[in-house]
Amino acid sequence: MKIGGSQEICKRILDLTVSFLALILLTPLFVVISIWIKKDSPGPVFFKGERIGRYGRPFNIWKFRSMDQVAGSTAAGLTVAGDPRITRAGHYLRRTKLDELPQLVNVLRGEMSLVGPRPEIRKYVDMFPDDFDRILAVKPGITDLASIRFRNESELLALHDGSEDEYVKRILPEKIRLAHEYIRSRSLIKDLKIIFKTLLLILRDSSLFADRT
Repeated sequence: MKIGGSQEICKRILDLTVSFLALILLTPLFVVISIWIKKDSPGPVFFKGERIGRYGRPFNIWKFRSMDQVAGSTAAGLTVAGDPRITRAGHYLRRTKLDELPQLVNVLRGEMSLVGPRPEIRKYVDMFPDDFDRILAVKPGITDLASIRFRNESELLALHDGSEDEYVKRILPEKIRLAHEYIRSRSLIKDLKIIFKTLLLILRDSSLFADRT
């Protein structure tokens, strides 16, 4: 059941339905997280950053802010485990992936899908133009095969001192390969499987985090 034509419409209906209902049901959680972020550190509740979307169009991706606005920045925008910019609330939000929830707004607006290749910044897209030509033919997503494979990306980068070289030479090429694999075999059934697996991993990681605190 490859996505195309009517299947593309069904995928959009799924995106709209799930994102709309999720935003309504999760409103109390959004309020709690927003209050926590404001009490934990100065700065806005949300982080907004440019990413490259379908057909190479830039858009602003939304996340709950997880970093200190007054701290220094690191090269290439990469964030590693133990980064001093990460707030106390941010550690939990990143670990549980709750910082990604505002991207449901991006899905509702049609800039993203629930499932699709994770969007990159322009710098990395420009490094691999031929590879991204195919990737940018579809909408980016909140989760995908690479999100599952590299859910602990910050820890992996920390093992190499947050090296951008490690990201560009090892992690990003694998993300590109997984994006191409998804595009070749994408279907509504596969999307549902990825969503289900993502939710299971979030629940597992949340439980592990709770055990450590």
